[in-house]
Amino acid sequence: MSLDAELANVQRSVPDCVAAGLVDVTSGMLLGIKTLDSHPQEVIDLVAAATGDMFQGQNVTTIEKTFKRIRGVKDDGHHYFQEIIVLSDNLIHVFQRCKRNEDYILVSVCRISANLGLVLAKSRACLAKVEAAV
Repeated sequence: MSLDAELANVQRSVPDCVAAGLVDVTSGMLLGIKTLDSHPQEVIDLVAAATGDMFQGQNVTTIEKTFKRIRGVKDDGHHYFQEIIVLSDNLIHVFQRCKRNEDYILVSVCRISANLGLVLAKSRACLAKVEAAV
């Protein structure tokens, strides 16, 4: 399936999902997006940039390197932070690092009324299919 089709599947599968996208945090590009509402390009660009900051910002990479050093783990480029969940007034934002290409982050945005456990389970189930479509 295509990336657009898989992102549409995320929207259908994840409870109360209003948007799904895939971000390449190395380039800062949004590789694909499906949303129920239209949003200004500026907002969409900011989501991609913020995703990069959350997963690969200077402080985050410093924390990861420090953990590796303290634990005696070789710095092989693997990242510790795999998922970030952000709860806002009205939405649940789930950011998940892909397994094969750790530079790709799946973003799922759901209404706050959704069951958080179910949102996580369903979005995790969709992750490999989205990554395979790229």
